[in-house]
Amino acid sequence: MQIWNSLNEVPQDFGPCVVTLGNFDGLHRGHQEVLAQVRAEAAARNARSVALTFDPHPALIHRPESAPAQIMGLADKMVAMGDLGLDGVLVMPYSLEFAQQSPEEFVKSVFVDALGACAVVVGHDVRFGRGNTGDLNTMVGLGAELGFDVVVVDDEGHDRRWSSTWVREALGKGDVDTAAQVLGRRHSMSGEVVHGAARGRELGFPTANLSPDACGIIPADGVYAGWLVDADQHRWPAAISVGSNPTFVGVNRQVEAYVLDRPAEPVEAFDLYGQHVVVEFVQRLRGMVAYTGPEALIEQMHQDVLDSREILREH
Repeated sequence: MQIWNSLNEVPQDFGPCVVTLGNFDGLHRGHQEVLAQVRAEAAARNARSVALTFDPHPALIHRPESAPAQIMGLADKMVAMGDLGLDGVLVMPYSLEFAQQSPEEFVKSVFVDALGACAVVVGHDVRFGRGNTGDLNTMVGLGAELGFDVVVVDDEGHDRRWSSTWVREALGKGDVDTAAQVLGRRHSMSGEVVHGAARGRELGFPTANLSPDACGIIPADGVYAGWLVDADQHRWPAAISVGSNPTFVGVNRQVEAYVLDRPAEPVEAFDLYGQHVVVEFVQRLRGMVAYTGPEALIEQMHQDVLDSREILREH
């Protein structure tokens, strides 16, 4: 899959293309259905399949104080799109200046001139152009004028429409099971393993701490069974703690994973520091609890490990 970060990077002879547009935050099952339609249309027309997305998310530009947390980072989104079999993704830098384009200017410069669109795949609620004044009728009219077909994806037939909002709601409750159903895969975070307070090591449970700038929404505080995927793509079963650990004072909110089946070697020899890892959340075990002291916490952590092993045997 080719990735372009500006219109100038798109090869002049890349088209014709079947194109869709969206933020694709989380790349959930609704997005996957749209992209599957793009691929099918492209195959039928002997064309390339392309998605147009934006960075940063438009909400971060127009209303940064209320912009929703992003379910996944841009790099992870590109990997997921590549796994879906697209030929190309155009990542348009989003700014207030870019947002001032009229619907006609936007469609002509991006879809027609840069991508050579022979068809554009959209949902019934598509919005584009300055002030989101362009809608489905606008797109159909521009298609007739500029020479491309408009294919409308039917999103009926679900009790609730797949959405990024649904994923955020589920993760906010720690309901990673529902989030996985909407996403079509387990929710994950990715980032560098950094040094923490080494409190887990002192308690006998050394953990890999994700950097505070790790990509992906942090689910509700609690303990989860899941997986840690290291830089060599080895998948380790893990018990994952999310929160500030209320048993100890002055601990910032963090995500840390205790690898269950680490090699039988000194802790120092199993060194994940500095590695870029992925943490996948399978099931929430419990909420975060303040214990009376380290002994009670250690006892609970042993139980968390047993519970995690049992759950992960089924996954």
